[in-house]
Amino acid sequence: MLTFQELAAVTNGKVLQFVQPLPLNHLLTDSRKLSQPSGTVFFAISGKYNDGHKYLAALYKQGVRQFIIESEQTKTGQNYSTLFPEANLLVVENSLKALQQLAAWHRSQFNITVIGITGSNGKTIVKEWLAQLLSPDELVVKSPRSYNSQLGVPLSVWQLNSNHTLGIFEAGISLPGEMEKLQPIIQPTIGIFTNIGSAHDEGFTSRQQKVQEKLKLFTNVDVLIYCPDHELLHHEVQAQSIKSFTWSRHHEADVKINAATTAGHKTIVVYTYRNEKQRLAIPFTDEASIENALHCLAMLLYRQVPVAEIQDRLDRLHPVAMRLEMKEAINGCYLIDDTYNNDLAGLAIALDLLANQPQRGKRTIILSDLLESGLSEEELYSQVATFIKAHQVDKVIGIGPTISKHQAKFDASVAFYHSTPDFLAQFNPDDFRNELILVKGARVFEFERIVHAFQQKVHGTVLEVNLDALVHNLNYYRSKLAPDSKLMVMVKAFAYGSGSFEVANLLQFHRVDYLAVAYADEGVMLRENGITLPVMVMNPSPDSFAKLRQHNLEPEIYSLGLLEQYLKDLPEDTSRHRIHLKLDTGMHRLGFTPEDFEMLFPLLQQYPQVQVVSTFTHLAGADEALHNDFSQMQISNFRSMAAEVEARLGYKVIKHVLNSAGIVRFPEHQLDMVRLGIGLYGVEATGSEQQALKPVSILKTTVSQVKSITKGETVGYSRKGIADSDKTIATIAIGYADGYDRRFSNGAGQVIINGKRCPIIGNVCMDMCMVDVTGLHVKAGDEAIVFGPKLTLTEMATRIGTIPYELLTNVSSRVKRIFFSE
Repeated sequence: MLTFQELAAVTNGKVLQFVQPLPLNHLLTDSRKLSQPSGTVFFAISGKYNDGHKYLAALYKQGVRQFIIESEQTKTGQNYSTLFPEANLLVVENSLKALQQLAAWHRSQFNITVIGITGSNGKTIVKEWLAQLLSPDELVVKSPRSYNSQLGVPLSVWQLNSNHTLGIFEAGISLPGEMEKLQPIIQPTIGIFTNIGSAHDEGFTSRQQKVQEKLKLFTNVDVLIYCPDHELLHHEVQAQSIKSFTWSRHHEADVKINAATTAGHKTIVVYTYRNEKQRLAIPFTDEASIENALHCLAMLLYRQVPVAEIQDRLDRLHPVAMRLEMKEAINGCYLIDDTYNNDLAGLAIALDLLANQPQRGKRTIILSDLLESGLSEEELYSQVATFIKAHQVDKVIGIGPTISKHQAKFDASVAFYHSTPDFLAQFNPDDFRNELILVKGARVFEFERIVHAFQQKVHGTVLEVNLDALVHNLNYYRSKLAPDSKLMVMVKAFAYGSGSFEVANLLQFHRVDYLAVAYADEGVMLRENGITLPVMVMNPSPDSFAKLRQHNLEPEIYSLGLLEQYLKDLPEDTSRHRIHLKLDTGMHRLGFTPEDFEMLFPLLQQYPQVQVVSTFTHLAGADEALHNDFSQMQISNFRSMAAEVEARLGYKVIKHVLNSAGIVRFPEHQLDMVRLGIGLYGVEATGSEQQALKPVSILKTTVSQVKSITKGETVGYSRKGIADSDKTIATIAIGYADGYDRRFSNGAGQVIINGKRCPIIGNVCMDMCMVDVTGLHVKAGDEAIVFGPKLTLTEMATRIGTIPYELLTNVSSRVKRIFFSE
């Protein structure tokens, strides 16, 4: 085991302080994910959006005693050794580089086969499938989820232990020079290059350069598995003389694919290997899955798995759920659905998500036997029990013969069942109320049956909210802020339709400074769901003042009349009451004008227990350049009025004027805080930097029925849809009661089915509408995309003469929200 002093040699660092010998078991880069302080080493990484050094004190208070830092002193000149007298401190030039160096050293301690995977698409699927396919022969360690980045790869490789016989790690890059850092960490002996496509093209001067950079992962492999049908990839592999094992549909190869035909839900592949023709059934029909499966076939053949056994192994493959999903469930419960994998690393990631939700009642985990960990049962379930206890789980439900044997190790309220049917036979919905439930099981246990039992009954229309995209957009706007600028985020109108509690919780986890809602009830809902951030209520009413005080919510005060009612309602106590003053600088909607000041401040001076926390205004035309002069006038007026507010009050307040558009267009006026709204949800209000944001929401529904009509027949209410030729019509399960605007009727709207745009025909109905799918192979149950990355809110809004805000906030509350993280 590496010692802390030896870590200095591995990372080219300097031991600033050594106090006590401690094990180096857990590598931590995110202070929010601390679970076991003992044996944890925290790497304080200075990143683009954050600086890990800000969290040293909090981690020290929580018991962490080993830190990798980039300087001996804080930015204010305090010595870290003085601040943390009981900690081991190692100073390095770059903490991320040190993490990578440590992982590379760790990898070098193991002389085993390691498969390294890169490519534009399919890396995670191929990795997961290979882990399944090779597990009968090997004890496999693999990257958890899609941990393929500069940070994710070293954390993945750190999992290697002496029990493993095979490693499978994926690597992704977006810039030149990155793969050279990952290659020494993975040190693959076998390589797979899945394919080459457009992903991350923007980071490279050409597609050829991208291939060359990715191939640096395979400089020392024994063999590279790839498909030479990707001409550019094939040319570069040949030019670099990398020893290869290939499969191809169109070229001579080690595995020649002669035919691939669809038969029901399978693809029948005829291939030639070593001059012998073979026939294989792949349990998928989509092209991406077929390509991924053929990479796996090539690997199995290269590793000399008997041909007769390959079919049996492929038959057990399942689609891989690429994400953690959080869903509403019965009796006020929320469900975290993670049947993605059930190794220790995946369990730790899922438990992090569970632990970082606000306490809404009990935290429960339903967990199956963990398979192929490489550890003894005793060691494995001791670690599992430790993980669960560290994440403060209240109730453990174990399913499987092996975990049941070790139930004594778990301190929480426990119940154990031999199998999934045993659990379902005794399942009583009334036993679960207002709980956050993590469902995590190996495929063989069919935990999707448990998920189905817990889920609320809803129709087939769902709004999928990508939490990773939300974080990306949050960080994009944060990157534009000065270090001392605070950030208030709008979660009004059900977080622009995305789901207030879930979005607010994510923002709390990522440490924004303030939230804002429209009405008191929205703020109360956040408090009842564990949100502790300061919350400004933008439209308080006098009958809500008591509720505001009860739940520590801060009202926006915008008129003398409202202020008088607020002050009249104050209780006779000494507690502080925080308010925000809205100033009208030209929007002429709400707010105080300079003429109000002579009455405003004498009134406030009579109530010293009332603190003005902030003053702000709203820009009327920040998103359009033609209003620049007006916006600058508003900002100038606000600065003048805000200065008078502070002078009259006799103390400083937070000043904020910029909205999402203003953050982009007027960065010099950030003042003390900015307010982020629609930009967080993936719509860049000015239109100039839309490419920098990621779409957050995808509205999906399903095809209910498909029918044929003849030329001249009509479709829908008022017979507005008239067939100008024989047509095939699909009815989809969404209508204006779901928020799909009636203005999309008669061809104004489109949806995407099986990758093709299909126009609305006839009028949009309350609960459904009809689309023209003529010439397409569409059947009941197929998915229809209403909006998403390939059919954007901005385009849809333009089609009916409205704005993206309206479409997003109109999505009905009866549409089920599914929150997911890749």
